Amino acid sequence: MKCFFTVIIIIIHFFAAQAGVISVGEQSSVKSIKQAVELANAGDTIIVNSGTYTEGNIIIEKPLTLIGENHPVMDGESKFEIFTIAAENVTIDGFKIINSGRSNLDDLAGIKCYDAHHIIIRNNQFDNTFFAIHLSNTNFSHIENNHLKAQAVHEYELGNGIHLWKSTDAVIMNNTIYGHRDGIYFEFVTNTRITGNVADNNRRYGLHFMFSHDNVYEENIFRNNGAGVAVMYTTNVKMYRNTFEKNWGSASYGILLKDIRDSEVEGNIFRGNTSGIYMEGTSRTNFTGNLFHSNGWAIKLQASCDDNVFTGNNFIANTFDISTNGMVVLNNIDGNYWDKYEGYDLNRNGIGDIPYNPVSLFSVLVERIPAAMMLWRSFLVFLLDRAEKVLPVVTPEDLKDHSPNMRPHDIS
Repeated sequence: MKCFFTVIIIIIHFFAAQAGVISVGEQSSVKSIKQAVELANAGDTIIVNSGTYTEGNIIIEKPLTLIGENHPVMDGESKFEIFTIAAENVTIDGFKIINSGRSNLDDLAGIKCYDAHHIIIRNNQFDNTFFAIHLSNTNFSHIENNHLKAQAVHEYELGNGIHLWKSTDAVIMNNTIYGHRDGIYFEFVTNTRITGNVADNNRRYGLHFMFSHDNVYEENIFRNNGAGVAVMYTTNVKMYRNTFEKNWGSASYGILLKDIRDSEVEGNIFRGNTSGIYMEGTSRTNFTGNLFHSNGWAIKLQASCDDNVFTGNNFIANTFDISTNGMVVLNNIDGNYWDKYEGYDLNRNGIGDIPYNPVSLFSVLVERIPAAMMLWRSFLVFLLDRAEKVLPVVTPEDLKDHSPNMRPHDIS
């Protein structure tokens, strides 16, 4: 057995020793990246010197590493897809990729991968591309430290920043995505981790995923997008320590949760959104240790949601803490901090002695008649809310926090 492993190590070192390096640039014998790709053997490294390269579509069908020195510019001249990868073990590192062609039929991209696994895309700058990075049926990809910026005026002229379809085991980390249709888009994607990214000013969603199970999203920032994040038709989603802020508009929210179950939303910050969370058809999901601050609605909890648990959250300076469109309570709300709570704590154990109902009469009226928002802060609304607290008629009587915290939870 020892001899067998020795032979394997020797073979690995032999093939590593055979890998060559090809230099591309004005001062090199090879002037063209396409020529270098054609000359290279599987496993070779191509070093591309600084400069501007207008070579149309560069197709890579063998394992290669392409490294740009001082961010050489790959210009698609608004006509071409720039890199198309149809091979395993390809790395694209350190390029400035600009002006791809635009086509909704072909989904042209700065870098497109199909049936390509173990792909690394890192340290690149994308400017004015249709799709920036587009992966189809591509597993074990690593997308890190890229800067993506789109400049089109109309949404139909925009693709997604990072787009994955039918892929698994990807890592997407420390990327900045600005101005695309969706910052990050997943469909049929599993076992993937998204961490440390910033999605800012994207036209539709900062992150949008459907039918994508067993994924983790942590420590990302979703800011100023048409809407922050949309999670649809998905199970076992883990969203930890993300920030959702300033996603503001008539139909905007920090997170839309639609038909998801068995998930966790923990340690997130929802600040300055029209709605922090909008929930529909959501089941068996835990919301723990989140901060809801200065939102229009902290949570819109639709009657189709059940078996969800809200505990250890802070609700501070929201116009409405929770609104709902039903009277039947199928969720558990307990042990949260509410800045609107007016109860007392006679035994000084830090827990309010009377339950808190976070659903106001006015929030129910606005849910049914949106134009009623014009009466906000009127004396009539104040009287109605006070009367409803004494004799609940419209708000769900059982939707209460029976152990409201007197002080905010320590959420860092």
